[in-house]
Amino acid sequence: MAAVVASVVVDATEPELLAAFWCHVLGWARLGVEPDGSVEIGAVGDPGVTILFQPVAEPKLVKNRVHVNVRPSGVDQEEELDRLLALGARHVDVGQGDQTWVVLSDPEDNEFCLLRTRADHRPAAAAT
Repeated sequence: MAAVVASVVVDATEPELLAAFWCHVLGWARLGVEPDGSVEIGAVGDPGVTILFQPVAEPKLVKNRVHVNVRPSGVDQEEELDRLLALGARHVDVGQGDQTWVVLSDPEDNEFCLLRTRADHRPAAAAT
C-alpha cells in the first residue's frame, strides 16, 4: 500500500488572485472556495491532485523549499515562456546558472520552473 497525493497546499496572501494565475498556467478550473477563503483548483473531470491556496497574513520571504515544474504543451519553451510572462510570471535568479529550464515566480513570488521538453513530446513512462 502507499499514500496518494490529494493536494498541494500553497500559502497565499491573495488566494483568489493566485488561484486565477495558476488556472491560466495549467488550464485548470476553480473547484471551490472554503469558508476560510481557501481556493482549490484542479483539472476538470480529473480526480487527481489539486492545488489549494490557503489564506495567510504574512508575505513569502524566502526561497521555496518545494516548487512546481511545468512543461510546455503544444508549443516550445520560448513560446510558453512568453505566455507565462504575459500572465504575470517573472524571471527569478535562485543561483541556477545556465540551465535548460527557466526559473520563474508567480504573482506572490513562489518559484516554479518551465522545463524545455514539451509534455506532448515526452516518451511514455515505462510500467514499474
